Amino acid sequence: MEEIKALTKEKLEEITAAGRTVLLFSAGWCPDCRFLDPFLPEIEQDFSDSKFYKIDRDDSIDIAKELNIFGIPSFVVYQDGEEIGRLVNKDRKTKEEVENFLNSLK
Repeated sequence: MEEIKALTKEKLEEITAAGRTVLLFSAGWCPDCRFLDPFLPEIEQDFSDSKFYKIDRDDSIDIAKELNIFGIPSFVVYQDGEEIGRLVNKDRKTKEEVENFLNSLK
């Protein structure tokens, strides 16, 4: 999973332009975000047709505000440049919840 410290509007457009892209908005200080860390490689493997990016929400606050992402960890999924789904809230997420969400978008 590629990590992007400071996501810009231009970089967002570039990485979401083609195919399926999953953005995980997270922060180093967030315990609910760290809870997901052990499962992320498995989730990436299970959805190998998608590109995954971990976005530092604190260093990308302007784009997070623009996308209405105020709780973390949060997932936003794009298909060929268009947002197709989001799992955005401040609640802790399990591997099963994330995979069920991603499966619902297929």
